[in-house]
Amino acid sequence: MTLQMPLVAAISLTLLLTSMSRQCTAQEFIWGTATSSYQIEGAWDVDGKGMSIWDEFVRRNGTTIKDNSTGDIACRSYEKYKEDVQLLKQLGVNGYRFSISWPRVLPNGTLAGGINEKGIQYYVNLVDELLANGIQPMATLYHWDLPLTLQNEFEGWESEQIIPHFVDYAKLMFEKLGDKVKWWITFNEPWVFNVVGNGEGRHAPGKKELKTTLYIVGHNLLRAHAKAYRIYEKDFKPTQQGKVGITLNGAYVLPKDPSSELDKKAAQRAMEFMFGWYSDPVYFGDYPEEMKTRIGNKSAAAGLPKSRLPEFTADEKAELKGSSDFFGLNYYTSSIAEHKILSNDGGYYDDQDLVSSLDPSWPGSGSIWLKVTPFGIREGIKWLSERYDNPPLVVTENGVSDNDGTTSDQHRIDFYREYIGNVTQAKNEFKCNVVGYFAWSLMDNFEWAEGYTEHFGIVSVDFNDPERPRTLKDSAKWYRDFIAAEMTTQAPATTPKAGSIVTAALGVLTMAFGLALSLAKLPF
Repeated sequence: MTLQMPLVAAISLTLLLTSMSRQCTAQEFIWGTATSSYQIEGAWDVDGKGMSIWDEFVRRNGTTIKDNSTGDIACRSYEKYKEDVQLLKQLGVNGYRFSISWPRVLPNGTLAGGINEKGIQYYVNLVDELLANGIQPMATLYHWDLPLTLQNEFEGWESEQIIPHFVDYAKLMFEKLGDKVKWWITFNEPWVFNVVGNGEGRHAPGKKELKTTLYIVGHNLLRAHAKAYRIYEKDFKPTQQGKVGITLNGAYVLPKDPSSELDKKAAQRAMEFMFGWYSDPVYFGDYPEEMKTRIGNKSAAAGLPKSRLPEFTADEKAELKGSSDFFGLNYYTSSIAEHKILSNDGGYYDDQDLVSSLDPSWPGSGSIWLKVTPFGIREGIKWLSERYDNPPLVVTENGVSDNDGTTSDQHRIDFYREYIGNVTQAKNEFKCNVVGYFAWSLMDNFEWAEGYTEHFGIVSVDFNDPERPRTLKDSAKWYRDFIAAEMTTQAPATTPKAGSIVTAALGVLTMAFGLALSLAKLPF
């Protein structure tokens, strides 16, 4: 017995240390903020940059940008990137999500059209500055600013001819930045830039065709995502050891009548038509069955020879399935669905056979679509984690708007406290594999069709001053203090609480005691 107890103690200690080592440390969890190129960079026509579809859209006659503004100057981050990195350092974040402007590095959108070395150098400098300050870069390849030449030549994403050019662009960025950038996002919110840009016409490229175009666009960008992922997997991942994913937006949808089976199915269907449209192909290799069946039936009823939703080939399904190392989630708000049979030829919204609404009791924001529903991010993460076998998940955007840009933004502090708390609950209580959180946005910026009338930043920018001075808002100070507190603990808020760790330790010791009793019966 004298030999057994030291052995048991060693085994117990090993088990305990192993259990503790599996906890995500504060340094492993990514706390960051996010921006996008067109919204902050400015310098729209300098140093060889080509025009994007947004450069053209804001100049188009009849385009409705609320304050008639553009992103020509924006936050001047092309010039002030070092100042921006120092802001990040003040905040104490260990991650920064930015996007690369495709027309800044390939002015004509193609390798044959020429590489703009000055544009590439800007991103090299930005990444170097981030790393020098201990901040991990997360790069998005496509945050809506498509090279205008590709829109003019191919009708943009409507043509499959754009796919190899996106893959060339992705490969170029992997080559130039992949030794330093270890987190890559192919597309940001394809639902938004597709439905709002191609279906509703409120964003670039400004098309209004909800029946067929947006399904073709979605099909092509998914194929482009898969090919870019496989190129990285084959040619770059073995040496660069990075991760590639796609960032999707969506809402957690509640049934209007919780006791109605039809409304509950409508709520599920709404999430499949938003999240599942893009995430099912990435994880399962094909569109949701509900989408295929419903759109197919409505296409037939409208007298069309085939479904308006394209089909993937067997090879494309294989290429798509598993084409993500993490799930990028942009989450803001929730909605309500009521089952209702709608038109056979009305397009995307009618295809879902439901009516969407918002609960008037939900608190509002500076954006008509954004109601403050903290529970939604928890339930949304749970839904995604259950559907896709609990993949690593990064909240790549989360934030709230106002219309005055005040630096005394207690409402934003309350928003972050509640939403982050619900992310914490999703990870701690429901064991969802959340590995990062990025606040949107680092600074007030050009908010697409809303111009500079809506403010999401935790840093204020004075757009009336040519120098675009930055000022920390109260929410930035709160986020700074929150992160600092997280970094001083063994584990961040989104890992098990102290009570859970103690419970786990007791469990390990109990197991060790049982093991000791068993070992005591063995002949040593």
